[in-house]
Amino acid sequence: MIVKRLAFFNGLKLALDTIRGHKLRAFLTVLGVIIGTGTIIGVSAILTGFDTSISNVLRSFGPNSIIVFKFPVGPRVGNLSPEERTRKDLTYENAVDIKERCKAVEDVSPMIFPNKTVNVRFKGNDMYDVNLMGVEEAYARGGQVDIHLGRFFGDEEGRRRMPVAVVGADIEKGLYANMDPIGKTLLVDGHEFLVVGTMLRPAASFFGDTDNRVLVPYGMMRKMYPNAKEVAIVATAYDGKLPEALDQVRTVLRIDRRVPYSKPDNFALSTAEQMVADFRQITAITFIVMAVLSSIGLLVGGIGVMNIMLVSVTERTHEIGVRKAVGARTTDILIQFLLEAAVLTGLGGLAGILFGWMISLISRLVFTSIPASVPLWAAVTGVVVSVATGLFFGIWPANKAARLDPVEALRYE
Repeated sequence: MIVKRLAFFNGLKLALDTIRGHKLRAFLTVLGVIIGTGTIIGVSAILTGFDTSISNVLRSFGPNSIIVFKFPVGPRVGNLSPEERTRKDLTYENAVDIKERCKAVEDVSPMIFPNKTVNVRFKGNDMYDVNLMGVEEAYARGGQVDIHLGRFFGDEEGRRRMPVAVVGADIEKGLYANMDPIGKTLLVDGHEFLVVGTMLRPAASFFGDTDNRVLVPYGMMRKMYPNAKEVAIVATAYDGKLPEALDQVRTVLRIDRRVPYSKPDNFALSTAEQMVADFRQITAITFIVMAVLSSIGLLVGGIGVMNIMLVSVTERTHEIGVRKAVGARTTDILIQFLLEAAVLTGLGGLAGILFGWMISLISRLVFTSIPASVPLWAAVTGVVVSVATGLFFGIWPANKAARLDPVEALRYE
């Protein structure tokens, strides 16, 4: 055991000495490994940060929230069937029926969006392409809103279609800088609204740099845009009753939308965790594609290692003969050259981790809301794959060196 360990460390020292003596050649040899490993590490860091950001956004709907869509969400959203494309829209009456007939549901709010781009104005100051949405008070009770100043509008204001609004942090800052916005007017697409509250910037948003929300009562929104279509319904289940609430909501909607017993749902129900799982299917596929593309760099690097190791065997043929003449075994020579290939690509893997870390650092600076970070598993995998690449592509040169005849090797010049 001691002899084997000594042979290993001697082979490692010889490998490091050889690499140290040919620094530029070693660097150029493993450049493909560095690029391939670094790309995988960088992509892993960005996807990890993106996954964290989007997961936080989806979970911000609340652990007890059920989101009802007309279409399924997730990987299939861009590949809808003809039946899915012709589905009828969700209606306000669907939300009312869910509220009245689903005993496990605590609150329900329909969400409606305008069918056009909307701008807002206050005393000559304009903000363009704002996120206007009509909701009910239940939307705020479900935890979707954090009030900064003032209050949220109530159900009575919604029923009376009163022109009141609650605005996001960027609207407050952009239009009402250095003044209290509560009680001020806001011109929304030519309609005058009274600002009754402002919202804090969400802790989690898709890109984290804008909060141009303008929330108005559902009834007022319907009055302004009679042709607008419901986009979603948010239902909040009582604590511990989410599965029961899902079953009840599905039953009510199937009855409302007259879905035959033998037919599948013509709507989609999602919880925050389901949406996170669907989103992770997309990121997993993206990672696999990027890993396959990045592996081309590892392949090129591996071929380069095999080529340079064959050259090294030729250059050191006399040295191999001397070692065999003084008692080195075939396995000693084999271990020496395999270690040299593994150390070479292992150092390339470490350099690739540094390269990937730099990619993640740059992405954090450019996209501040994406907390890109190099996961430990990606770093470990990068080094392991790099070393494995060296071992695989070093087998042929190492075997060639180990099988050299010592007499012929000593005669080689």
